[in-house]
Amino acid sequence: MDTTVSWVLIGTIALDLVIRVTAIIVVPPNRRPTSGMAWLMAIFFIPVLGIIVFLLIGSPKLPRKRRETQREINQVIEQTLAAHPEPTAPGEPHWLDSLITMNTRLGALPLTGGNEAELIGDYDETIARMAAEIDTATTYVHVQFYILVFDRATTPVFDAMARAVARRVRVNVLMDHWACSRKPFYRETQAKLTDIGVEWHLMLPLKPLEGKFQRPDLRNHRKILVVDGTVAYLGSFNLTHRSYNLPKNLKRGLQWQELVARVTGPAVYAADAVFLSDWYSETGEVLDTPMIRAIEEPTSAGSAIQAIGSGTLEAQVLPSGPGFEYENNLRLFLGMIHGAQQRIVITSPYFVPDESIMYAVTSAVARGVPVDLFVSEIGDQAMVYHAQRSYYEQLLRHGVRIFLYPEPYILHAKHFSIDDDVALIGSSNMDMRSFELNMEVSLLVRGESFVRQMREVEDEYRAISRELTLDEWQQQGLWPRILDNLARLTSALQ
Repeated sequence: MDTTVSWVLIGTIALDLVIRVTAIIVVPPNRRPTSGMAWLMAIFFIPVLGIIVFLLIGSPKLPRKRRETQREINQVIEQTLAAHPEPTAPGEPHWLDSLITMNTRLGALPLTGGNEAELIGDYDETIARMAAEIDTATTYVHVQFYILVFDRATTPVFDAMARAVARRVRVNVLMDHWACSRKPFYRETQAKLTDIGVEWHLMLPLKPLEGKFQRPDLRNHRKILVVDGTVAYLGSFNLTHRSYNLPKNLKRGLQWQELVARVTGPAVYAADAVFLSDWYSETGEVLDTPMIRAIEEPTSAGSAIQAIGSGTLEAQVLPSGPGFEYENNLRLFLGMIHGAQQRIVITSPYFVPDESIMYAVTSAVARGVPVDLFVSEIGDQAMVYHAQRSYYEQLLRHGVRIFLYPEPYILHAKHFSIDDDVALIGSSNMDMRSFELNMEVSLLVRGESFVRQMREVEDEYRAISRELTLDEWQQQGLWPRILDNLARLTSALQ
C-alpha cells in the first residue's frame, strides 16, 4: 500500500513538473510578456482548469486555413492596385505618410483621394439614413454587423432590404454567430432574413460538427454597410435597438450612444473589399462587384475606381484582427499618438490599454500635447469596466483629462482625432480584445473638414460630460480598488 502511494506521489510530482516545463516552452513564444506571465500563473496555480482554458482560448489567431485565405486575398488586392499609383501626393502632416505606407503593407488597401465623409451621431437618424440608402440600391447591398437584430427599432432597415430584394437587388448579409446568438430575437432575425429573401451567413460560426470551429471568443466585430459601391457606412453602430434588448439594460434604462461615418468616393470600394473578403472567407463565393471586376480586369476597371471621387478628403480603410499576422490597428493607433504635435482626443467605450498605448498617451502629455479621453461614467460589462478604471489614476497623474459621459448612456462610439487634420473612426476599441481577438475595420481620414466635424462631436460630449479629477478619484473606497485591480489582471489573459 505504501509503495503504491509512493508511486502515485512520484507520478503526480513528475506530471506536475512536465506540465510546468511544457507550459514554459509553449506559452511565452510570440506572446506579450504580461500575457505570457498571466497564462503561466493560471496554469501553475490551477493546472487542470488552466490547461483546459488555455487549450480553448490560448491561441489569439484564427485557424491556419483562414489566415492563409486572408493572405491570398491581400495578395490579389495588392497585385490589382499595383498598376494604379495612389492618386495622392505626400501631404501634411508629413509623419502620416509613413503610417499610410505601413497600413498599405499590413492591410493591402491604399490611401485614396476624392472622398467625402459625414458624421452621424443620432441613433434613430442612423437607422433612417441606412434604410433610405438601401432604398436607392439598383445592383447590390452589403450588410455586415457584429450584432444584427430584427426588432422594433431596426424594422425600417429590414423593410428596406425586403423592398430591395423585390426590385431584384441582391442583398448579402453577414452577422457574427457568437454575438448574435446570445441576444434576444436571434431566431426571429434568422427567420426574417430568410423570409425576405436575402443571402445571409454567420461570421466565425461555432459549429464543430460541420468542421467550423476556432477559439470561441474570436469575433468579427466589424460594422459595414455598402450600397452599389457608391456609399458606405462605417463606425461603432450595431444594427439593434439602442438598449440591445437585454433585460438587464432595460431595467437600468441603458442607451447606447454611437457615431457613424457616411462615406462616398474611392474609399467605398476599400470598405467593400473588406466585406467581400469576409464573404469569401465564410462562403467561398466571389461576388460580382466593381471591386471584383477591377481584380479580374485591372487595366480598365481599376482606373474607374480611382475616378469615382470628387471630394476633398484622403481616406484609407484598414482591416485588422486574428486573420492578420500583426495587430494592424494597434500599430496605427500608436503611430498616430506618437505623431501628434498639438492635441489628441480619444473616445473609447472600453479603454483597457497595453503598456505601449499607456506609454504613448502619457509620453504625449509629457511632450506638451494635451490628451482628452472620453469614456462612459457607467459600464455595461463589469470586468471590462473595472479593468478600465484601474488605469484612471495613472492617467490622471500624468495629466490626461478624463471626461465621464453621463448615465444612462453607454458611450459606445470609437474614434479619435489628432491635431487639426487627422482623424480615425471605426469598430475598434482601445483594448487587447480589439487589437488581437476581434476582426475590426478602421477608417483613417486626412482632411481638416472631417476633423472639424469630429471636434464638434467631441465638444458635444464635453458639454454634457463630467471631468474626473485626481482628488475625486483618490477618495474612492477600498473595495472598488480591489475589483479594479483584479479585473486588470484578467485583462492580460489574451
